[in-house]
Amino acid sequence: MAGIIINNSFTADIDVDCLIIGGGAAGLTAALAAKDRGLDVLVAEREDRLSGSTALSSGLIPAAQTKAQSRQNLDDDYDVFSADIMAKNKNKADPDHVRRCVNTVSKAIDWLEDTHDIPFHVLDGFLYPGHNRYRMHAVPEVTGAALINRLEDAAIKRDVLISCNLKVTDLVLTEDGQIKGAKAIRPDGTVETIGASAIILACNGYGGSPDLVAKHIPEMKDALYFGHTGNQGEAILWGEGLGAELQHLSGYQGHGSVAHPHGVLVTWALMMEGGIQVNLEGERFSNEHEGYSEQAVNVLRQPEQTAFNIFDDRLLNMGRDFEDFRNAESAKAIITADSLEDLSLKLGLPHENLAKTLESCADQAATGQPDAFGRVFDPDKLLKPPYTAVKVTGALFHTQGGLAIDDDARVLKKDGTAIEGLYACGGAACGVSGPDVSGYLSGNGLLTALSLGFIAGHAV
Repeated sequence: MAGIIINNSFTADIDVDCLIIGGGAAGLTAALAAKDRGLDVLVAEREDRLSGSTALSSGLIPAAQTKAQSRQNLDDDYDVFSADIMAKNKNKADPDHVRRCVNTVSKAIDWLEDTHDIPFHVLDGFLYPGHNRYRMHAVPEVTGAALINRLEDAAIKRDVLISCNLKVTDLVLTEDGQIKGAKAIRPDGTVETIGASAIILACNGYGGSPDLVAKHIPEMKDALYFGHTGNQGEAILWGEGLGAELQHLSGYQGHGSVAHPHGVLVTWALMMEGGIQVNLEGERFSNEHEGYSEQAVNVLRQPEQTAFNIFDDRLLNMGRDFEDFRNAESAKAIITADSLEDLSLKLGLPHENLAKTLESCADQAATGQPDAFGRVFDPDKLLKPPYTAVKVTGALFHTQGGLAIDDDARVLKKDGTAIEGLYACGGAACGVSGPDVSGYLSGNGLLTALSLGFIAGHAV
């Protein structure tokens, strides 16, 4: 249980300028920024290696007006990006906070390239749901694990002190609220104390805590959790103990395309390029182009909380460009069939219904008008044999609500004053998705990880 210790005469085993709790993209970005300013930094990671939610993600960071976009002659600007975020969250997020993140993430990406030799390129083969420009930035490997590895390598080159298997259990403050450090524990039960005049909370949200999920997002309490198990909500609990303002705790990122029972993410890019989802009756049940986050809820509403992603050879070849799809294929999650009848048989779906579904897509494409769910079908991207399918379920990835922060990423109390010396970034801070699942725009998680990590590291 995350706790608060009041101790005016705290003595520590080690003293640093800044303690960063969490070794994902937010924590490592903050560590690099603080180290660049000459601060003595310790990153405390509870797991045996650096990972976090970042390593489980596709590693795509949305940003506008970057050098990478310029190199690829891609037009974008802050106003368009901010408008895309606000449109997705239906204007329920703080526009100033959104703009702060949008303006900063571009600086962070350019800085990581120029100062820390982390190369980025922009995916320009398709647009993710809700984005009106090509702005998804990735390292060459196009995986979240590779992004973490490159950030870790940069931190090691700058002599950032990183300690894994170190779980922070308590924050230590004086009676007048001054940050003094933290208490931590090793897997063998050894207790260590860390002295620090500033602490950055980079330990993400509470998706790994069934009790907090049931309390704040009850519709996902029985859903598969596909995030990092270390996301236990310590930042929220510490914030509550210190009287911090908590915002949008009902907001989260879901995903409607996790191969089941294999537990492998299947890229949503294939949906955007012509794929469809059907239920056990062989019928579509939503607009697949609305977004993969809210699609988690749509899938979980179906019989047996199950759906099938239906593709074809064109999309099969496209999917193989993505590591998550290759992983699904390696796990034998991909089902192929030469004909629709064969596909129906292999999936156990009513052939007549599935045939009618594809016919309806073709009929709708011919009209050029949105269908009953609001999706417009491209005649050039209609599915044709041979077919490919994946059995999927909906999942919870990570939460989007968190601690309220100011322009310098300092944690705010309910009265609007800052808790001096305490900062939050990434999933520990309130994000830009608003209070519900439909507000999540692709990449919002890594957007706040890098932007707020950059802000906190420079402000601490």
